[in-house]
Amino acid sequence: MTAAADPAIDPAIDPAIGPAAGPAATDGLVSGRERRYHAPLLAPGTRLVLPEGVRAVPVLDHYRRPHLASTDSTWPHVIAADGTTVDASVIPGRGAAGRVAVLSGFTHGWYDVLHADGRADHVAWDARKLPVLWMYAEFGGTDEAPYRDRFYTLALQPFSRNPYTR
Repeated sequence: MTAAADPAIDPAIDPAIGPAAGPAATDGLVSGRERRYHAPLLAPGTRLVLPEGVRAVPVLDHYRRPHLASTDSTWPHVIAADGTTVDASVIPGRGAAGRVAVLSGFTHGWYDVLHADGRADHVAWDARKLPVLWMYAEFGGTDEAPYRDRFYTLALQPFSRNPYTR
């Protein structure tokens, strides 16, 4: 466990402590703390491990008019921005299509990021309060301005409900 994921240091992880300033809420939507991973720690071969039974609904047209896909899939299968189905648990090389999805079905809120260099980050939260995890992954394959080939990142953020409507 890293210092950033230590409940003694990060109160957003321990539901008994809660976030220092309280969770952000808008129209009943409550969000947990977003975590971002970037190069050089985020590298091809890094793995995102989630509990069994998690479902993934892709967010389509994320940069222009974001909306949920009509179907979901069992993690780790996610539809990428280019329409292909990918194993979203494995971080690809630079230039791959981005992935934006809403993940749900958590009975226990946690994920592990297993970095290619051997480092591991474990993040946990109260899935009773924040049962949804938003995933944004950009690997430099997006042609949309201002993102063109510039970003190689993975962002994960728990929510109280799906932030998108079908």
